Amino acid sequence: MSETIIVAAISLVGTLGGSLGGILVANKLTNYRVEQLEKKVEKHNNVIERVYKLEQHNAVQDEEIKVANHRIEDLEKKGA
Repeated sequence: MSETIIVAAISLVGTLGGSLGGILVANKLTNYRVEQLEKKVEKHNNVIERVYKLEQHNAVQDEEIKVANHRIEDLEKKGA
C-alpha cells in the first residue's frame, strides 16, 4: 500500500471517531437538559396544583363567610 492510502485510511478512522464522539457528547448534553426541563415542569405543575387547591379552599371559606353573615343578619333582624 502506498503511504497516501494509509494516511487517508487513518484520517478516515479519525474523522469517523471524532464525529461519533461529538454526536455522543451532544446527545448526552441534550438528554441532561431535557431531564432538567422535566424537573422544572414537574415543580411548576405541583405549584399549579397547590394553587388550584388553595383557590378551591378559599372559595369554600368565602361561601361559609357569606352564610355566616346571612345568619348574623337574620339574627339581628329577629332581635330588632
